[in-house]
Amino acid sequence: MTMGSSSEVLHATRTTETHAQPSLWRRIFSHPRMIQYHRLFALVLLVNGVVAWLGATAWGWWASADSVALGAIAQVMLVNFALAILVRQQYVVNALFWLATRAPTSWPLAVRWQLAKVYHFGGLHSGGNSVGSLWFAVLLASQAWHLNAGGQAVSARTVAVGTLLLLLLLAIIALALPAYRAKAHNRFELMHRFGGWTALLLFWAHAASTVADQAPAGQSLWVMFWQQPTAWLLLLLTISVALPWARLKRVPVHIVKPSKHAVVVQYNFGDNAFAGSSNAVSLRPLLEWHSFANIPAPGVSGFRQIISRAGDWTGELIDNPPTHLWVKGITTAGVANIEVLFKKVVYVATGSGIGPVLPHLLAHKLPMHLVWTTRNPRKTYGDALVDEILAANPGALIWDTDARGKPDMVALALEAVQHSGAEAVICIANQKVTQNVIQQLELRGIPGYGAIWDS
Repeated sequence: MTMGSSSEVLHATRTTETHAQPSLWRRIFSHPRMIQYHRLFALVLLVNGVVAWLGATAWGWWASADSVALGAIAQVMLVNFALAILVRQQYVVNALFWLATRAPTSWPLAVRWQLAKVYHFGGLHSGGNSVGSLWFAVLLASQAWHLNAGGQAVSARTVAVGTLLLLLLLAIIALALPAYRAKAHNRFELMHRFGGWTALLLFWAHAASTVADQAPAGQSLWVMFWQQPTAWLLLLLTISVALPWARLKRVPVHIVKPSKHAVVVQYNFGDNAFAGSSNAVSLRPLLEWHSFANIPAPGVSGFRQIISRAGDWTGELIDNPPTHLWVKGITTAGVANIEVLFKKVVYVATGSGIGPVLPHLLAHKLPMHLVWTTRNPRKTYGDALVDEILAANPGALIWDTDARGKPDMVALALEAVQHSGAEAVICIANQKVTQNVIQQLELRGIPGYGAIWDS
């Protein structure tokens, strides 16, 4: 187990303090509020703002109450929801990571730096949902205006279903706001799941009611409904939502409990996990799901997950290890897949963050250096795991916080980059540490990556 000397840490601290003042541009765009997630959200807002302006002017969508372009407004609304839902689809996520990581390491670092931000696609999800809900409010208001003006193509039934749907969409958005989600994640998850399913059913009902309002006498409602582009978009979204649940399965697990703080869960049910992937697991599939990094080992079937005590759900699993767990959907790519865009990386992990890192150490796809800080690593995670880490990365710095206290994570990361010559740092830690490490690295012109807690 390699321990960093005090002089090394002090040297890193001095490097942090004496580094040249970063430019205003870099200070702005390295701030957590300016991450690519938020930029993508802003892009969705901008594009929709342009569409709204064109609709109100050149396209004449609201020229008069009896000639509102309800169909066009509905299609724009559904396109936003399609973006939001499909960008979260596991097959789409894997495709996005595959595409972004095709770039060779011979490309300029500036280009690879931005391609590696692919995991910020959640900004499109939240942007599409938020703006789609706004467009639905516009559609509902336009329908009500049309109805009030004596228009024959909108019924009170359609407006009533739409009002119920809009209230539900606003509730889903309210419970998804970061401040509330952090305090009541289980409630957020239940609303997102059951509220989302209910909203999808209400979209079908609203679309069917709208078609019924417009159908001429004697016209088949079924035929007319499937002639609408909105019907096919709704079908696509329904399939996307249902697909992970179609792969729901209850699988046997073998659990090793090295301490009261963590367990190692072994799976072997046929799925081919890969380094940088995760699977969602549950004890009660309708109520609560948690995603954990998969740890495959070359030449060994199955994979492991390290689960540390971090709340009621993990506490229950550790205290009463189950014989089976529910698994949903497919193995999905995660943040650390972007490592292949760089010639060498430093992994910075705290506690159970070693779980997402270990498969990359074992895979040996590129040179890397590990910095891991944790409470008494051998007592908490077991000798076998620590020895496996050191065998895979002999120069790793493993910092025992029980013996040495909490270190300056930024200083350790900078020191590791300086001595290893790495191009980028991937940080797997809690939200506060991750954001601080990434911000401080990018202020100094070093690409930094880590989870963004958007789900």
